[in-house]
Amino acid sequence: MATALSSISPPHPHNTFLLPKARKPSTSLWPANPFLRPVIPFIRTQSPLSVRSAAATVEDGRQNDDVSMSIDVLQRFIELNLGNWNGSFHQFDCNGNLLHKISTKLAASSYGENELMSLIQSLYIKQPPLSSEDESEWFEYKIKETNMFTVDKYQQIGFFPKEKAFALRYQTAGMLETVIRQGVLGEDDTGEEFPRNLKLPSRRPAIVCESCLYSLERDARVRAFHLTDPRGVLDMLILFLEERGGEVLVHPSFDNSKDSDRITPHLGTWKGRSITKRSGVYGSTIAEADTVAIIEMNEEGQLVQDIRSTSSGSDITTSVQWMGSVSNNSVTFDGGFELTLLPGGIYMGCPTDIAKSVQESKSFHLELCWIESPGKRQRLVRTYDVEGLAVSTTYFLEIKQ
Repeated sequence: MATALSSISPPHPHNTFLLPKARKPSTSLWPANPFLRPVIPFIRTQSPLSVRSAAATVEDGRQNDDVSMSIDVLQRFIELNLGNWNGSFHQFDCNGNLLHKISTKLAASSYGENELMSLIQSLYIKQPPLSSEDESEWFEYKIKETNMFTVDKYQQIGFFPKEKAFALRYQTAGMLETVIRQGVLGEDDTGEEFPRNLKLPSRRPAIVCESCLYSLERDARVRAFHLTDPRGVLDMLILFLEERGGEVLVHPSFDNSKDSDRITPHLGTWKGRSITKRSGVYGSTIAEADTVAIIEMNEEGQLVQDIRSTSSGSDITTSVQWMGSVSNNSVTFDGGFELTLLPGGIYMGCPTDIAKSVQESKSFHLELCWIESPGKRQRLVRTYDVEGLAVSTTYFLEIKQ
């Protein structure tokens, strides 16, 4: 069996608008209401020495609580991913057209305890047979291990243990390129940088973001990847459809034309709740809200999206209305945000030009939506600051009214 080791390299020096260094989110992320901000203990004392001693005790206690919380989060994340996952890899262009479908298997195990726990994963990619008489081979790709350091500093995890959802950041697209090369070319891969009739991700992507939503009905999940080119323009979209312990997952709507009308399942009034968390293994909940999203087509054939959000513990409701034009499998909104409609009740959203958002000192977000069954949908929104760093992730569960 052929094997390959994943190599993770730092961002290329020419990738200037996304900073590779992780940093603490700015204080502006705290809720505007001062009563929702964390309370800093007030220590009444007489001497400067006792002030420092008491403050150090409080800080030590806070750090111990953070460490305990982060270990629990890491353990729950690893447990969520353990097992043998059978499924399929789908590569789409920016217009939602399927380019390639490849069978995959993922074996995930762990070792170590407490803060030394690590997630070990091997991805198996089904290669095309050399001839009609040959059986297909499986190529093994060892994914770099996940541990306390990588999920917090490197991958800037946004994790929702109860809801079974997460988002991760990558610096390269090496794993995805390997799947495409081995799944399409197999043993015929000559190592060309730009193989004919094969679209590969950029070697210097501005953003590679994985968003994962687990099924509400069975032990299955969708892992979606937004990939941009070095300029911050959407390059391609990747989906892994995986089921734990089952046969190879085949999503019928990905193989036929029954889903030619991809917009209709998303229309209607969706009511639910959202949870927003900071990025990082210490990620705390920033806000919770009740949400209502009204999505409809107007008489001019434009898509109108009206989103209302009421924060928990307040009567303040914010409302944002977007209007967009629909073209085939794409929806482009006036504010420079685009949705790509995919099969199976899925859409993925991102800015039309991330670099422009950064240059104009505007935050931006990436979105994954999955309507697994009629009348119920999950969404995951990853928010980036003006420097291109992931600062928070929001999970939505909504019911169609």
